[in-house]
Amino acid sequence: MKRLLIVTAVLEAGIGIGLLAVPSMVARLLLGATLDTPAAVTLGRVAGTALLALAVACWLAQSDTQSCAARGVVTAMTLYNLGAIVVLGMAGIQSPAVVAPLWLAVVLHAGMTVWCVTGLLKTRHRK
Repeated sequence: MKRLLIVTAVLEAGIGIGLLAVPSMVARLLLGATLDTPAAVTLGRVAGTALLALAVACWLAQSDTQSCAARGVVTAMTLYNLGAIVVLGMAGIQSPAVVAPLWLAVVLHAGMTVWCVTGLLKTRHRK
């Protein structure tokens, strides 16, 4: 589970920093659309802050992967990844201008979900 938490921390920190710094560019890359209003940019930055917070939680949890806190972080990341699959997948289905990075993100979140569930099951069986 340590490797899972480190990879998750790095990935989410990268996207979080991107959303904080240039939210419209991240939206354009992922969704093929820009964030045209100040409110949309603000929400993009809030999402970036949330992803950065998840990255920090994952990074801190990787030092003790057998703790209940680490399992809690991985459980939260499982829910986050499932939610991302649904939200991004619906955007891809509903959008006429679907871009490849969107489907790559869906596949990445699906893979991360499987990795999280596998990690949770492995630590459960060790106890």
